[in-house]
Amino acid sequence: MEADEFRDHISTVNEQGKRVWIFPKRPKGKLYEWRKITSYFLVIFLFSAPHIRINQEPLLLFNIIDRKFVLFGNIFWPQDLYLFAIGFILFIVFIIFFTIIYGRLFCGWVCPQTIFMEMIFRRIEYWIEGDFKEQQLLNKAKWSASKIAKKIAKHTSFLIVSFLIANTFLAYFIGSEHLWSIQNDDIKHHLGGLMSIAIFTLVFYGVFAWLREQVCTTICPYGRLQGVLLDRNTMVVAYDKGIGEPRAKIHKGENREEVQKGNCIDCNRCVQVCPTGIDIRNGTQMECINCTACIDECNSMMHAVGMEQNLIRFVSENGIKEKKGFEWTTRVKAYSILLLALIGVLLGLMLTRKDFETEIMRQRGSTYTITDDGMITNIFEISILNKTHKNYEINLNCSDKRVTLEKIGKKMQLNSGKQLKDRFLIKAPNSMLEDGEKKITIEIYGNHKLIEKKKTKIIGPFI
Repeated sequence: MEADEFRDHISTVNEQGKRVWIFPKRPKGKLYEWRKITSYFLVIFLFSAPHIRINQEPLLLFNIIDRKFVLFGNIFWPQDLYLFAIGFILFIVFIIFFTIIYGRLFCGWVCPQTIFMEMIFRRIEYWIEGDFKEQQLLNKAKWSASKIAKKIAKHTSFLIVSFLIANTFLAYFIGSEHLWSIQNDDIKHHLGGLMSIAIFTLVFYGVFAWLREQVCTTICPYGRLQGVLLDRNTMVVAYDKGIGEPRAKIHKGENREEVQKGNCIDCNRCVQVCPTGIDIRNGTQMECINCTACIDECNSMMHAVGMEQNLIRFVSENGIKEKKGFEWTTRVKAYSILLLALIGVLLGLMLTRKDFETEIMRQRGSTYTITDDGMITNIFEISILNKTHKNYEINLNCSDKRVTLEKIGKKMQLNSGKQLKDRFLIKAPNSMLEDGEKKITIEIYGNHKLIEKKKTKIIGPFI
């Protein structure tokens, strides 16, 4: 095989263009244990987030149909679109910065696709069919009662887990309460919802039972994007050729330095454990998701034969060249500070967001009138947007007791997620005006509780 032939095609497709099925070895090791802890925490969060309530609202909700979004108990309506636009821009910038520094670490440790595939579906497969060699033998074996039983057990388990994921996924879009009604109410009342659950179940089943690593290598745009973001200073899972080459099998009692052999004993364990089927010894490749499984496997083998570990490690190309490990260089520190700053900006925007947006202005085309008792009257328009989950009866008051406010028509009712537009009168004695005008503060009460204050100006005759 030519040295760079691996760059001409992905590892899961052969020369005839047919898929090469991957049977990765069961991973184990220190980093894998940390990955399991991280993954289980994220899985628990994912399944519980739609059901946790804060201020009577779910922790997370993305109800596109009703245009209602909830983040950590705070409701966001279409009027908050600017926050999502800013958040999306910050997210893209975050991805770029993160990838420049840490490579595709997100894919291997945090991405839901990897977590579900490696920590749930793949573990079910190991439990039912055994490790990679047993799986290979089972697939090559003729159909028998044992093989049929194992395949049925595996795919039934996959469908059950896919069904649970589909329900959770749907809960993020319609809410857990609505999902519960779909599950418990008469089927004929929720045919659309049941169809959605069935479709999502089949989609997730197809992804984790069939597509698998193809999502990471050919479908996910981030996998393609990272190819243009990495440079020689980016932290990646890398093989140290300076120590490992020339690779050769190990023989008992030999001095590898004397026989001019590198530390790589060519055991192929790093290839066997890779979930995307690459040989990390060929260098950084698009398919690598930085899951670090090969690091654990190589370290385990090096320990077993009594040789130096970290032949494969998380390091930059320049780090290998200069024989350095991970360092908090000025570049890494600067980008990390920028990442934290971006997160801070977005959190700041979300935390300082108001529950109400109020505008008060004089009715267009109107001026003042003078009543018989010498009072100046102005007509104002009020617009209030309610971003909360509650309904409010609105009352208005002026901080200056000489000023009175009168509603025009029925009571002001402000419903959840709606906008109230109404008019009201402001009456004030002519004597309080200075040069024909006076600034006042209007207090807006919702259900007898002060929710906002707005300043405005009344006008009258210039004396």
